[in-house]
Amino acid sequence: MPGKWAESVSIRPANANDAELMSTFIVNLAEKFILFEFSERGRAQFLSDHTPAKMRERINGNFRYHLAEADHELVGLAGIRDNAHLFHLFVAESLQCQGLGRRLWEYAVAECRKESNSGIFTVNSSKNAVAAYERLGFSVTGPMQNMNDVLFVPMQLAFL
Repeated sequence: MPGKWAESVSIRPANANDAELMSTFIVNLAEKFILFEFSERGRAQFLSDHTPAKMRERINGNFRYHLAEADHELVGLAGIRDNAHLFHLFVAESLQCQGLGRRLWEYAVAECRKESNSGIFTVNSSKNAVAAYERLGFSVTGPMQNMNDVLFVPMQLAFL
């Protein structure tokens, strides 16, 4: 059941002016929930891949980002690459496990379906987030992967 946040949260498309805010939001959450299991090289790779410039590049490229805001504060974001790969799904720690991640995901799916998504989505999950993605309907498709010391679990979801 959604908490009190549900009434005050709005979701909007991101634009290039949001890149710095998005970068800070992702890096802060990654520091707490993801990066502790990476090597120093993997940590550096992740951080260099989430600078404001990289986020701006994604927004202006083949990514679609949706930002959840409450009282003009960023509380969540979802990023989809190529209309089929969930690249980012982050929720403020204070709102985790309250349905905001699902709401962002469902919003992103609806937008992808408008753009002719086939109903198949993938995600490269952090080890910490596998259970959350399973609750959204994703299934693990292989063992933990290591790309440039950045660790992830490949997952897929197919809507009927």
